[in-house]
Parts: sequence; structure tokens; C-alpha cells
Amino acid sequence: MCATCGCGDGAGVRVTAVGRDGTPVHPHPHPHHHDHDDPDHAHTVVLEQRILAKNDRLAERNRRWLAARGCVVVNLMSAPGSGKTTLLERTIGEAALPLAVIEGDQETLADARRIEATGCPVVQINTGAGCHLDADMTARGLHALDPRPGSVVVVENVGNLVCPALFDLGETRRVVIMSTTEGPDKPLKYPQMFLGADLVLVNKIDLLPHLDLRLEEIVENVRAVNPTADLLPLSAARGEGMTTWYGWLGRLTDATAAHHGDAGGTVRS
Repeated sequence: MCATCGCGDGAGVRVTAVGRDGTPVHPHPHPHHHDHDDPDHAHTVVLEQRILAKNDRLAERNRRWLAARGCVVVNLMSAPGSGKTTLLERTIGEAALPLAVIEGDQETLADARRIEATGCPVVQINTGAGCHLDADMTARGLHALDPRPGSVVVVENVGNLVCPALFDLGETRRVVIMSTTEGPDKPLKYPQMFLGADLVLVNKIDLLPHLDLRLEEIVENVRAVNPTADLLPLSAARGEGMTTWYGWLGRLTDATAAHHGDAGGTVRS
């Protein structure tokens, strides 16, 4: 069992490439083995530190591997149903960027098949009982995906506002999506997730006329937790704000190509 979040022992993790016809290609089961003889195994804090330290080392290895290829990685996180996959489908269709996608879900190839239908390279990682991706899973996903040099790799993390915030995948930037239908208080309830965000996307703004909330409430709560994150309201379904999102991704790739790390210039509220 994962000592950090108790989400399972990793034995059910599967990495699956998805072919052009939407069928799985070369599934890669990869059970994890833990040393239960470790005398410190009962000390949760000690184990959490060890797990996260090991993950961070693997994340740095991912980061170096990606940098050698000139690739950037966006760790895309949210609660279930916020619109991550819809955002990616529209981005693939409209943004003039060399995209590749790693999909993270506990089960099914449903989202990977949606991405594959756009013609974008995609690999599915199924975590089984696990509630987040980690650097090791991401490394195996990258190996299966084999992104071409200069790609923008978007990792659609497992839908969860808690555990994914703890695990560095080797990403270049972290993006958190929250939808207006979730209400305005998610940043206050899940501050760790929003505190680590480089960009917060507020999706489904087209539904605001039908909801009993103001966009300003969401913005205020994001700012209360993270005053420096870029913030962009948009509608992945209707297209509002998407051009600015594409611009943010484009500046990120430009910055990487120029060997510096500041994407800069994004909309702030």
C-alpha cells in the first residue's frame, strides 16, 4: 500500500499504447514490489519522505531525458469531470503545436481512444487502485509514447485534487483545471493542489449564467491560495479563451527552445 495516500500497492498499474483503430497495443503490466521488512515501515512520515524523495529523483531523471529531446511536459490536473479531455481534444485540433498525450485513469481506455481519434500520439496509463500518477509510471509512459523531439507532452493525470499534487512527474509546468460547476471553494478546500499550479484554468465559463456564483469568487479564492499563478477563464466546449491557452503553450515551447524556463506573459486576474 502506498504509505503517502493509501491508494494501493501499484500491482495493477498498466501502460498501454493505443493504435490508430482505437485498440490497445502492447500492454505493459509492471507490478511494484515493496520491502515489507523495512523496520521503519510503520512510521508514515518517514515512509512518505522516502517515497517522495525517490519519486523526486526519478522525476529529475525524466526531466533530463525530456530536456535532451527538447520536449516540454505539462502535468494537467483536476477533479473528475472538469473537462481535461475536452480541452485536449480542442487543443489538438486547433493549436499548431506538436502534441503528444499520456492519459492517466484507474481503468478503461476511454479517454485515450478519444485522443487517438484526433490523430495525436497517445499512451494510456491505468493505475488500478492508485489515485495518481508518479514519476516511475510517467517514465514508462514516456518510453511507450516515445515523443518526437520538440514535442509538447501533456500528461492528463488521474482525476483527483489531493494526491497528484504531491508527485513530481518531471514536468515543465503544472496546470490545474477547475470548472465553474464545481463551485467557488475548491482552491480553499484543496490548497496544496492550487498552491503548486503555474496556471489555473477556470473551465465551463459558458455555464456561468445558469449558476449561482460569480467568476470573481473563484478568482478571489485562487488568489487567496496562490497569488502568483497565471489564471485563465475559458470554455473548452465553446472555444472562449482557448486562443490564450494556445499562446501560453506556445510561449512555453519557445522558452524551452531558447533554453530558459519562464513562459511569461500569460493572462492574470
